[in-house]
Amino acid sequence: MAFHDVETGTSQLLADLADGVLTLTMNRPEARNALTLEMLQALSRQLAGAEVAKDVRCVVLTGAGKGFCAGGDVKAMAGQQGDAHPGTATDDYIHRQRLIQHATAGKLFHMPKPTLAVINGAAAGAGLALALACDLRIMSTDAVLMTAFSRVGLSGDFGGTYFMTRLIGAARSRELYFLSERVSAPRALDLGLSNWVSAPNSLATEASDVARQLASGPGVAYRYMKENLNRAMTGEVDDCLDIEATHHVHCMSTTDHREAAAAFIAKREPVFVGG
Repeated sequence: MAFHDVETGTSQLLADLADGVLTLTMNRPEARNALTLEMLQALSRQLAGAEVAKDVRCVVLTGAGKGFCAGGDVKAMAGQQGDAHPGTATDDYIHRQRLIQHATAGKLFHMPKPTLAVINGAAAGAGLALALACDLRIMSTDAVLMTAFSRVGLSGDFGGTYFMTRLIGAARSRELYFLSERVSAPRALDLGLSNWVSAPNSLATEASDVARQLASGPGVAYRYMKENLNRAMTGEVDDCLDIEATHHVHCMSTTDHREAAAAFIAKREPVFVGG
């Protein structure tokens, strides 16, 4: 196994790369991995690098300790005594917020490589939104999801309303946002917020199996699949038909397609190289 740690510039985000899988771990376990600007900036740098790095073929997002991510740091918010952006003009603060959301949740959603959230514990608020921005999610049986925003008098951020609505529909999303219900792993699976549920002691192994399968898949085809699927969420059917045709023909010229065709004839499993 090819494995090495990746420098992130902060202890609040850990990164390691193994066999094409870049694992990013939010690392503030004492605060349930609540987000800080320092952590988010490091996450945005890692995602920007992963998007163009040839040795990264899948990105995993998870949390250290017993939680995935509690979202924004409510204690820090309370310490601001009603001023959400001390020393910063409101318009400047909004602009910065938009940039960091696009660079994190937006990047996870648009990145032309598979992304997997490994939800080892509670995922709330913006933490839940980051998980929903990923292509796939695997949850521990003792993990819970919660929008949490109504409990702190906020409307929601990091694209959570967009991602959730498209995963489970408007009515259920309104229910979960308005009432801030705790969603158990079995219910998350039933609703479609999670793809898999795993026992705590097997979560890491099962998540690794999924990530490695993604990392060893046909990278160009995955990139086009993801764009097709993202466009299908908001586009017209004719647009979807056109872009699918373009991408499908492009895939026919890839090394991975030729390898898959040869493997089919030889009745063996293909070995994809991502090109």
